[in-house]
Amino acid sequence: MKKILIAILLFFAVIYLLLNSYFQDVLINKYPTVASVKEAKAIEHGWVPGIIPPSAYDIEEVHDIDKNQLFGRFSYKEQDEATLLKSLSLAPDMNNTYQWESFLFKINREQNRVKYRNKPNNK
Repeated sequence: MKKILIAILLFFAVIYLLLNSYFQDVLINKYPTVASVKEAKAIEHGWVPGIIPPSAYDIEEVHDIDKNQLFGRFSYKEQDEATLLKSLSLAPDMNNTYQWESFLFKINREQNRVKYRNKPNNK
C-alpha cells in the first residue's frame, strides 16, 4: 500500500512540475512604434516606461507576472537623446545605469539603443 501511495504522489508531483513549467506567466510583446505601445496601454500597465521618446521604435518588453520581473528594449532617433537623458538620473552604486521611477536603464548612445528593467523589489 505504501508503494502505491508513493507512486501516486510522485506521479502528481511530476504532473505539477510539468504543468507549472509549461504554463508560465511570461509574456513577450513587440511594438513597432510608440503609437502601438499607447494603443496596447503598455505604459499604463507598467510594462513600458512613461518617458519613452516619441521617436522610439522596435520596442520589445518581456514581463514575468509570477516573478514580477520586467525587461525591455527600444531604439530611438538621436534627436530625442538629450531629452531622454534629462529625464534620467544615475543610479547609485551601479556602473553607467540610469533610473527613472521604478525602472533601471542601460543606454548605448552609439547605437541609440536602450535596455530597461524594473528595479528589483529588494532594493
